[in-house]
Amino acid sequence: MPKTVRDIMEADTPTVAPEDSVEHVLAVMREHELPGVPVVNDGGRCVGIVTEADLVLPDDSGDLHLPHYVNIFGGTVFLEPLKRYEDRLRKAFASNAGDMMTEDPDTIDADETVEEAARLIHESGHNRLPVVEHGRFVGVVTRLDVLGALVG
Repeated sequence: MPKTVRDIMEADTPTVAPEDSVEHVLAVMREHELPGVPVVNDGGRCVGIVTEADLVLPDDSGDLHLPHYVNIFGGTVFLEPLKRYEDRLRKAFASNAGDMMTEDPDTIDADETVEEAARLIHESGHNRLPVVEHGRFVGVVTRLDVLGALVG
C-alpha cells in the first residue's frame, strides 16, 4: 500500500494563473474534464482554486442579494456578514481566475500519509486537494486516489 500522498497524487494536473481569463479557466476544465482547477502564481504557489460551483452564477431567486439589514438611530446594521456578499459579488463580475477563485484552499503536503489525506478530505468535504511541497504546487490528490490506496 502506498504510504504518502506523493505515491498516489496526480502530478501532471493542469493549472491556471490568477490573471487567466474566466473563459480560459472554463476551457481548461472542459478540455481535461475537471470539476476544479488549481490557481498557481508565478512563484509556483497554489493561491486558490476554481471549481464548478465558482462558475455558476445565481439567478434572481439565488443568493446574490443584499445582506439583510436594519436602520436604527440613523445608522445601518447588517444582520449577516458583508464579506460573504462581497465574495459573491466579486465572483459574479469576475474577469479572471484571481477574481473567481476561492482563495487559500486547503492543501496537503506531498509527504503526508494517505490516512492524513483521507482525514483532511473527509473533514473539509472536498473531493480533491492541491498537493504542495515546500509551499509549491506539485499535484492533486482526489478522494478516489485516497480510497484506492486505502482499499488496495
